[in-house]
Amino acid sequence: MKLAFSMPHMLRLKATCQPWEAAVTGADQTRLAKWAEKLGYAMISVPEHHIMPRSHVELSGPHYFSAYPAMAYWAGATEKIRVNSCIAILPLQHPIVTAKALATMDWLSSGRVTVTFAVGWLKEEFDLLGVPFHERGRMSDEYMEAIIELWTQENPVYQGRYVAFRDVAFEPKPVQKPHLPVWMGGDSDGALRRTARFASGWWPFLTRPEDLPARIDFIKSQPDYNGRLQDVMYGFGTTRVGEGHTVQDDPGARPGMTQAEIIDRLGWLEERGVTMSSVPIPKVWDIQEYFDYTQWIAEEIMPSVA
Repeated sequence: MKLAFSMPHMLRLKATCQPWEAAVTGADQTRLAKWAEKLGYAMISVPEHHIMPRSHVELSGPHYFSAYPAMAYWAGATEKIRVNSCIAILPLQHPIVTAKALATMDWLSSGRVTVTFAVGWLKEEFDLLGVPFHERGRMSDEYMEAIIELWTQENPVYQGRYVAFRDVAFEPKPVQKPHLPVWMGGDSDGALRRTARFASGWWPFLTRPEDLPARIDFIKSQPDYNGRLQDVMYGFGTTRVGEGHTVQDDPGARPGMTQAEIIDRLGWLEERGVTMSSVPIPKVWDIQEYFDYTQWIAEEIMPSVA
């Protein structure tokens, strides 16, 4: 079991965020990224929304990064830790631009990039960006095919409804081969079929942890399963966030659990197929207390679950 680093002030979800996080700056986050790497955390991941309708701010908050610039920044600020998205909204950006951003990032970071794509859920965001919400699944399938073609082929060619190219050059290719790891986020049958076809990792959000084994079996049962599912990411706080970012109560996912409770919970998740998790940000008062808490996790939890 690997542990990802919970970076404060990546978002302001009502279900999970602490008041002190709003004071955390970019400079603070840079120090925390270096600290996470020093302590041996496996990954920093970046949530993404491009714009938030005012009607969703109460639950979702207004504060989100664009995933790829933030991932590139964390990669440039560190030397070993992996960067990922949580998630990048695949249909909201042209796949050639996405492929180029991620290949550039992977090349410059010497192969430390993973990307978690999802099709998105917030219709108003699609409307504001002029992307057809009800076509996002079909678009995502084409975009994945096109991105992988660009990453892996010397003379990439693709013809689809939403994207087409031929007689083009595309470099740099990703350092990682055959390409940088792709994970898929989401819980629907369509998301899992996309995971089976394209991905080596799955990041569920609304799936209950007790249902993970059956859903992993569903991925592996697909006729076009690529045979490469290696990682399942499931953070402690996942069950505290419901559909539409509603607040859910789950005593088993509360922040501030004891050492024994955390280790037991991680073992329970691992038995259900989880390979990576994160411990929720506890009720501390400021960033210095969070530095101390993340060190405690590294010293008291990581050795027991590695």
